[in-house]
This record gives sequence, structure tokens and C-alpha cells, in this order.
Amino acid sequence: MDLELRHLRCLCAIVDTGTFTDAAIELGLSQAAVSRTLISLESALGVRLLHRTSRSVTPTTAGVQVLARARHLLAEADDLVREATTGHTRLRVGHAWSAMGRHTAEFQRRWADRHPDVELLLVRTNTPTGGLAEGLCDLAVVRTAVDTRRYAQATVGHEARYCAMATDDPLARRRTVTLADLAARVLVIDRRTGSTNTDLWPEEQRPRVEHTQEIDDWLAAIATGRCVGVTPHSTVTQYRRDGITYRRVRDAAPVPVRLVWYGSDPHPATHAAVALLSELYRAA
Repeated sequence: MDLELRHLRCLCAIVDTGTFTDAAIELGLSQAAVSRTLISLESALGVRLLHRTSRSVTPTTAGVQVLARARHLLAEADDLVREATTGHTRLRVGHAWSAMGRHTAEFQRRWADRHPDVELLLVRTNTPTGGLAEGLCDLAVVRTAVDTRRYAQATVGHEARYCAMATDDPLARRRTVTLADLAARVLVIDRRTGSTNTDLWPEEQRPRVEHTQEIDDWLAAIATGRCVGVTPHSTVTQYRRDGITYRRVRDAAPVPVRLVWYGSDPHPATHAAVALLSELYRAA
């Protein structure tokens, strides 16, 4: 027997109402049909799900586990049906590190005010497309180049570059630093999603490089004092850490901030998101 949603709904109804009779009323079935459905589910899973007495129905240990998973699957199925029948009611915005930086909270507040029928979810995925290529979001905030043949994009703003360093680093005494100040240092880079590479420096003055793959590892390496990092301003606002100091790199080109999405099948709220985030960056 293939497991069907009706089997899971039947189990939940029996537990929630407390009796087979009441579950039958709630589901619009006969009591015999409810019993047969539960027996089929238990047979398919190979475990007993409910303790039955003349006065009560309670989940077994296996039943508790199955019930929790059943509720989750039913909720996901309900969400799927709701989105398919009423339009897109959720907008998932992916990002690799820092979302919208200092604009993140204000973007969330204004979105809720202006688009109350479209739930906004921020999804962090440490991939070059912030989860878009993996199907984990509807559009993504990126600060690196993407394949324009595959994705549509809009530049919504620019962010200054900052150097992240240990708080006791001699450069931390300065208000700003230059690329030349960092040329003799070890630069830690996230090779998958980082917005910085050694092309910022002349070929004969490029710093040595270490690689990492996660923001927490990047920060940990910098906190030791062994490395420094160069990053957009969004990291400064989203990842303040004890032992880490940020100083603006005054002669480095700013980082473009883009929203990217599948141009062939955009979420209906895509252009509203582009407009709102562009508005916030312009006002900064």
C-alpha cells in the first residue's frame, strides 16, 4: 500500500478527537472506514500506532513519533495547496552571509506593512547564488557575479568595503585603512561566496591567502590575529563579534548588491522586493 495523506489525516483526527466515532464525524466517514484506514496505516508501517480501550485512545511510543511527522507533512501539504489555489503567499529571499545588511530589519518591517498577504522568509545558504540554484528561495541577495544567461538580476545598491581584523591589531587604531596596508598580510577568503579576491591588488602586491567556507570560520580565523578579511559593509552590521574590529578600506571599489531570480519564472512579488530594497539603499 502506498502511504497517502488520508491515512495521516485519519490518525491525527483519532488522536485529536479522542474516539473513532468523533474522528468519523470530523472526517465525514463511517466509523468502520476510520478503523479500516488506521489498520491499513499500521499495516503499511509495520507498527502499532494506538492503544485502544473502551474508554480511551492513546498513541504508542511509535505512534507519538509518527504523529509528529504526520502533522508536519500535513501542514506542508496544506501550504502547497494554499499557494497553488490562492497564488504565491510566501516570498523566500536567500542570501549567503549578510542578507540586506543594515537594511534587513527595515526591509522586513516595511514588507510586512506593504504586503501583509505575502509572508517574507529569509533563508541563509552558503552557496554562490544564496540558495537560488538549489531551489531553496524565490530570489536571492548576492554580492558576487552570477550567470546572466541563467538568472535575471537587478542592482539595488552598493556597499563600501571594510577590513575585518583582530581588535588588538595595530591597524585597528586607525579610522580607515588602504589596500597597501593589507598587502603584506594573510587574507582569509570564502572561495565560494566571498566578494573579495586578490584582484583588488596589483599583481606584484597581492597578499597571501587562506580559504574558508563559512562566516563563523572566517571570523574565527580573523580573531586569532593571524589573518584579516575584506568584506562589504553588510558584514559589519550583521556580524559584530567580540575580538573583531572593522575599518573601512578607503581606496577599494564598492561592492554591488544585487537581487537575482529565474527570469523565466519570477515570483509575482519579485519586482516589489527590488523596488523596496532599492528604495532603502538610495535613502542610506
